[in-house]
Amino acid sequence: MLKDWIKPARTALLLVDCQVDFASPDGAMARSGVDIGMAQAAIRNVTALANAARTANVPCLFARLLTRSGDETPALREWNIRRGQQNNPPLCREGTRGADFVGPQPLAGEAVFSKTRYDAFAGTELDGHLRAIRRDTLVIAGLTTECCVDSTARDAFERDYHVFIASDAVAAYAPGLHQGALKALELNCAILADSAGIVAAWNIS
Repeated sequence: MLKDWIKPARTALLLVDCQVDFASPDGAMARSGVDIGMAQAAIRNVTALANAARTANVPCLFARLLTRSGDETPALREWNIRRGQQNNPPLCREGTRGADFVGPQPLAGEAVFSKTRYDAFAGTELDGHLRAIRRDTLVIAGLTTECCVDSTARDAFERDYHVFIASDAVAAYAPGLHQGALKALELNCAILADSAGIVAAWNIS
């Protein structure tokens, strides 16, 4: 059944925020003392998905966070102040190693969408690109489950895409948060499948 739902002719693989600051030992999250083990495990499965997608001619799309000094809106600045986090170091600054991709790297001709918000559709050409290549189904992988993956999946659903989450190719920094986010996504807007099942479906589609 999965192989019919995610046929290569109708599906794109969207890799969200697979970047140094989120998943590399020299990235901002690891340097701040966060355990990135789950993120690194997810990236290994992201790599397997990207390889399978390319072999099956499933478009492999990349969404990345890029931040610049002065980009924060007044609302975001005030939110961080209220949480006592106004002095946190910036993530994925444009032009720094922290913004670089980890895991699969975009190949020539593969689309990359740079965003400043959680949602990969917000302020980008992702929706128009998917319409242009006639894809109505998204397999989403990347980081983090409860934040940018969640926001992107919900917006995709609202835009009438069929949404699949590669459950072992997404991660949060706490197991409970990851599992809770997956449960909410499955309840509201997405179908969960593990990366081995997705790879198998593309191998026989």
